[in-house]
Parts: sequence; structure tokens; C-alpha cells
Amino acid sequence: MIEAELKARVRDPEGVMRRLEGLVAGLAEVYQDTYYDTGAGDLEQSDRELRVRTVHGPEETRTVLTYKEARVDEASGSKPEHETRVDDPDAVHATLRGLGYVAAIAFEKRCRNYHFEARGRRMVATLVRVPELDGTFLEVETLTKDDDLQAALDDVRALLTEMGINEGDLTTEQYTDAVRASRKS
Repeated sequence: MIEAELKARVRDPEGVMRRLEGLVAGLAEVYQDTYYDTGAGDLEQSDRELRVRTVHGPEETRTVLTYKEARVDEASGSKPEHETRVDDPDAVHATLRGLGYVAAIAFEKRCRNYHFEARGRRMVATLVRVPELDGTFLEVETLTKDDDLQAALDDVRALLTEMGINEGDLTTEQYTDAVRASRKS
């Protein structure tokens, strides 16, 4: 499956949150992300990602291992994604290190997630704050097949418009790049 996703900088976080809360109640969660790569940066250079994410929510803590292939759509940054839940995060971190991967970057995301159906699709909208970055971001995604990617992105874009996001607010900058840049300054 491909994660058809668009991300935007949010000018009016409270207004966007009100609109989303009008659809469904949000769930506050804190993500602790660790991205792995080879020592030479082979994954990043080929536009792929290997991530261990631990999600701390109000009722549970869960960990997922995610592998994202290279982008299949440059304009949105959408990537095929493979993800599985992990029972023992320490074992997964040790396994990845044992296979020669190194923790390339780790950071925290403070998220408010909204799961709902729109335009006949399961959607997830996430308001994101990364403590090391200025501003609030909105990610909207749906899983789709390759032959439906453009239609899915059109649906995501329409939902963003309903949330008060315009085309100029969209960004394909990855959090990993932005956090690295903020740590250098």
C-alpha cells in the first residue's frame, strides 16, 4: 500500500483543531521516533526510511517498525509503506544495530490524531508539533494502491482545503531534515 499523504504548515492551529474536532474527537499522543540508516547513509541517499516509533497514548504505549520505500510521487512525497507492530522495542533496536544500522536521528513529535472516513476513504489527520521546530503542521493521509494514488491525493487535498489549508501551505520537507537543520544552528 502507498501512504497518500500531504503535509502543511498550519497558520491557524486552533481553527484547524476546531474543524477536526467537529468531525471526530482527537487523540493526543507523543511519538518517539528513531530513524536508522547505514553508516554511509544509504537509505537516506536512496530516499528510503527505516523507523522505530514508540507511541505514548492515554491508554497504551505501542511500538511499530516502519520501512518506507522511495517516493512514488515527488509533488506529495508519498511513499509505499510497510509497518508492523513490535512487542519488544528494545529487541528491535538491538536487532537493527546488530544488522549494522545506526541510529541516524531521534526526536519527539507531539500529535493529535483524528481517524475518520471522508470521500469514501479511511483518513487520518494529525496535528503535529515538534519541540525543536517552530510552528504546527497538519498531515492528512490515506492508504491506497498505486493505480489510485492521484485520486487519493485529490481527496486529501480537498480535505486540507476544508480545514483552511491552501496550496501555498503545503510542504514536502521531512521532519528528519528540519530537525537536523535546527540542531546545526
